[in-house]
Amino acid sequence: MHIDPALPIIVGVIVAVLLIGIVLRAVGQPQIVGYLIAGLIIGPHGIGLLEDQDLISRIGGIGLIVLLFFVGMEASPGALLSRWRLAIFGLLLQVGATIGVIWLIGYFFDWSWQLIVLFGFAISLSSTAVVLKLLKDWNELDTQTGQNALVVLLAQDVALAPMIITINLFGGGAISTTELALQLIGALVLVGIAVWVFTRPHVRLPFAKKLKEDHELQVFAALLLCFGLALFSGELGLSTALGAFIAGLVVSSARETDWVHHSLEPFRVVFVAAFFVSVGMLINIDYVLANPLKLALLVFVILVINTLLNAGILRLLGSSWRRATYAGALLSQIGEFSFILIALARSGDIMGEADYQLFVALTAISLALSPAWIGLCKVLLRHPEGQPDNPRIPEA
Repeated sequence: MHIDPALPIIVGVIVAVLLIGIVLRAVGQPQIVGYLIAGLIIGPHGIGLLEDQDLISRIGGIGLIVLLFFVGMEASPGALLSRWRLAIFGLLLQVGATIGVIWLIGYFFDWSWQLIVLFGFAISLSSTAVVLKLLKDWNELDTQTGQNALVVLLAQDVALAPMIITINLFGGGAISTTELALQLIGALVLVGIAVWVFTRPHVRLPFAKKLKEDHELQVFAALLLCFGLALFSGELGLSTALGAFIAGLVVSSARETDWVHHSLEPFRVVFVAAFFVSVGMLINIDYVLANPLKLALLVFVILVINTLLNAGILRLLGSSWRRATYAGALLSQIGEFSFILIALARSGDIMGEADYQLFVALTAISLALSPAWIGLCKVLLRHPEGQPDNPRIPEA
């Protein structure tokens, strides 16, 4: 009897995710850490259950699209507008300060200035998936700190478009005027859609009412919203995940679209897990074992520096020190969008294989350790939400 060769792989992935997830749940760790560990175990550098790098990349790409679509749906245009100073000035200060710190580190490792800017961009992007998951689990999404962290995360997501254009300009080959023009047009269109969403109290989708009672069509309509704008964004040379994020913003402002959450929730769970499993598969365990001190030092430096930089910026923009430090810890890890930037850099010969392996390992380890780091900071700060902000300084 013929068995599809993909079936054992699917079963193995599910078993690994389930068993590791049960163990981590028992010790209070988020499922995202389990996905990373499962990917490491079953990937080409583990037991080799799945070794097709192209397939791994495709799975991760689809997972990232669905993830950012749901991130967009979590966004509140009103909250973003009320914290525009934090979104704009906080982002500029954060990216600039991160590049400055990486420049000092890169001096000792003899990194090129292109690599320094790339690492500065990538390290300044925090993980929306990890932070949102923790805030929801701890019922802190609607707190001032939670909203501040969410605004910073959304500003980082939007900033991905100019970062992608910048990284493409770093490539060693000739710059295509047509490609650059398409990227600029795509960025303007996506920004225009975002501005349109932010300046209207509600957005009406023409098919929302017609699909209200038809669950099957709701699924396909929701998928069209997600992947349609992702395709548009990708065709114009930008990140497909960025297009999905803008599509999520549209849905978040539309009337009668609660069905989108319910229709795509199972897809979100599966594909978000697929993305983080694919990240775990990229980790070269031999490289990690060969460079434990270097990786440990860099991960510690990244977590501490990101915490302090974000804390200082949030304090400057109005938060109390305790709230600002807690938000800084929430934003301390390297995020999922960073993989888009380093993939572009790798294909454009901006970074070699050793630097690529270094950054993949740093990102995965920081994602895995950040829940414990955030929890530690939360304990040391002793319920940061209980401390009122300085009344002379408005809350960011």
